[in-house]
Amino acid sequence: MEDLQEFKKKNNNGNRKRKSQSHSNTGNTDRRSNTLTFPLLMAAALSHSHTNTNTHTVVKDCLTKFLSHPIQPHEATCILSLCPLLLRSKSPYIATLTAQFVGAVSLLSFEMNHQVVSDFHTLKALISLIPTSRKAVSMAACDGLLDICSTCLGRQRLLHFSALETLMFAFLEVQGSSTLISLSTGDDVNIASLRIGFQKGELPVLLLNAAIILINTCNIEQLRKIPSKLSECFSVSLKEVWREAHKKMINGDILGAGQGMNLYFSNITISDLAESIFRLSINVDQFPALMSSNIVERRIFWSSEDDFKHFILNQWEVLPCVVRRFSSASLEVDEIFTSFMQSLCFKDSFPLVLSSILQDLISCLPIDSDELDILNFLMEVRNKLGCPLINEQDIRVLRTDNQFKQEVHFFQENSDSCRVKSPHVLCLDDMLKCQEAHNDGYTVALRGMEFRFERVALIVDRLASIFGQPSAGANMYLTPPNSQGLARHYDDHCVFVCQIFGSKQWKIFSQPNGQLPRLYDPCNILNNETIDDTRDCYNFFLNEGDVLYIPRGCPHEACTHYNKQDGSVGFSLHLTLGVEVEPPFVWEGFMHIALFCWKRTQHHSHPSLKSLSGILNVMSTRLLHIVIGLIGNSDPAFRKACLVAAASSQSNTNSWLDQCQRTIFSYLINKISRELRFQEALKSVEAAIERNEDPFQQIKWLGYLNQERESVEGHDWDLDWYVGSTEIKDIFAVYVEYKEMAERVFMDVKSKFCNEVSYDDVTANYKLLHEKYEEVRKQYMNGMLSLHSI
Repeated sequence: MEDLQEFKKKNNNGNRKRKSQSHSNTGNTDRRSNTLTFPLLMAAALSHSHTNTNTHTVVKDCLTKFLSHPIQPHEATCILSLCPLLLRSKSPYIATLTAQFVGAVSLLSFEMNHQVVSDFHTLKALISLIPTSRKAVSMAACDGLLDICSTCLGRQRLLHFSALETLMFAFLEVQGSSTLISLSTGDDVNIASLRIGFQKGELPVLLLNAAIILINTCNIEQLRKIPSKLSECFSVSLKEVWREAHKKMINGDILGAGQGMNLYFSNITISDLAESIFRLSINVDQFPALMSSNIVERRIFWSSEDDFKHFILNQWEVLPCVVRRFSSASLEVDEIFTSFMQSLCFKDSFPLVLSSILQDLISCLPIDSDELDILNFLMEVRNKLGCPLINEQDIRVLRTDNQFKQEVHFFQENSDSCRVKSPHVLCLDDMLKCQEAHNDGYTVALRGMEFRFERVALIVDRLASIFGQPSAGANMYLTPPNSQGLARHYDDHCVFVCQIFGSKQWKIFSQPNGQLPRLYDPCNILNNETIDDTRDCYNFFLNEGDVLYIPRGCPHEACTHYNKQDGSVGFSLHLTLGVEVEPPFVWEGFMHIALFCWKRTQHHSHPSLKSLSGILNVMSTRLLHIVIGLIGNSDPAFRKACLVAAASSQSNTNSWLDQCQRTIFSYLINKISRELRFQEALKSVEAAIERNEDPFQQIKWLGYLNQERESVEGHDWDLDWYVGSTEIKDIFAVYVEYKEMAERVFMDVKSKFCNEVSYDDVTANYKLLHEKYEEVRKQYMNGMLSLHSI
């Protein structure tokens, strides 16, 4: 359906201006008289030498007459067989007219488009005209390729015959300096409607347009097949265009209707360009060997082996602590933040250049926590990719009211500062006002710093590997003197606060209920009345270079104060490095994987859901997943981060850490073995079904392991993961009907699982899932870093 709409838009709405204009009815009689003789004339022409001037004249006249009237499909079919020869004609004019004919036929209908792209010789001949020295021929051939691109099949066939590489090479050969400008195609200016116009160089723009279309069609494997050097050089050219387009967009240099008549306007939009840059970078290694993980360990923990071991066993996810910067620190260790600091200019002038820094940044659109296909993400956000910062998503400008201890958000208080939309995309005026807001006591908080600065990306990549997580994050907070940004709150992830400039006073409370919050659980802003100030409280004063660790779930607040050491009161700049533990990578997730893996080894054929025994077995296993989740609601050990995939640089870490993980696994298995919770789990599933919800939605990510095994082994190992919500409702009704028998089967399933599951077998599958999460998140990071490297 999407392809049909795209084809109609291309064909009927005139997305790209065709060379042949509207046709009149004049001469239709002549056209009908020529219809039958045209193929004969073509055949006669081709039988003569191509150097024969008369022959060329006959062929040109025939093609010209044919293109001057509406083309009929049955007539076009007769001519298509001659196109490979005509496209290879030594006459530039004949090749040009034939390329126009192929393009025109491709737009007649889906059927004609498919007929064209199914002709191997025609496609190869058309593609071969792209790099020719004859400009008119190249432009006509490129026009024809753009017409063929009106269908998905057409784009895929062009990719199959290496048209993309040909277009990229040709563009790099003919590109010239071209000034560009953005144009809104509608009254509502948005990122999806900003087309790019060029002052000169029509052929380069045609080549660029076709190349971008094909790049944005490629799957991951097709992107990998593009020669790396070609991809790199082409990306450089795209970024040059992107740099100018981004500047025009931020400055609001948008042409209205009727303006820019001297420009050549392509179909390239800002979002199309951003998507191509993103796609070409997702398989690129953005992290050359500039920093090893042990440097990050030593900078954050200042650690020997014993220091790191003490942290993991006694403070990780339990107690806050601070690592002070020592004057004896090696230059190598201190270097990890140096380049980032330099990119923000010198500390004394940084607040003064805040608005210019914001202008270079774009929105890092959120990717779903369970997204394991980067191309799915691009399909969802393609019309927004490359847009400026979005308030409350990428940036927050806020302060805490000292009297009421509540957050005040600048853009909500000053809604007339710019046209406020939902979402509120920051315009240039907003960015200037961020600097003014900072001067008025507001903290400027930027999310996703790892997607914007390569050195920060490198640090969080190493941090994630230390704790065995697929990814980590980084936020930046710029707080003016005598001010507090965020109100007292707790996070659903562990945080390492790295004080870059200035100083800050921190107050951290122990976890209110001793239970770690799950990632993405609501984290409420806490009022003073919520936390008893007499309970465990830790006070830390951070100076430049200090690193503070805050476990998830610990309420905290921070403010800038008078510096006792040097008597100054200045602004504070710090990075928070967040270790976000995705649901599959806490111990609760590990136990779900353990159950999934054990069940897969229990049968060599699928249990039939048409038999009572099959229903009881499938539902009992599903119910045990519910039990694991219920135990996780009460036992803190289930919510702890699983460090099975941790990759420490310390020589002896793997031995004691591995033994620690095995001990935790044994404890959790024993916990599941002792807990019954059959009735509670039954009621939980029943309540979800009554609400018309999927009771197993929280563990849908397990399906990836099933897909991986199916692709490797060639068959489906676990049919019950494909059971839909309607079938679950039906089989659950049968399960409840035979409740006593169901409970016996459930107890048998649980007992067998706890006695037979193997830690080593689970670890292999756990790491497989970890690698997939890590791959997709690195692809996302690579794409965003490329868009920021302008």
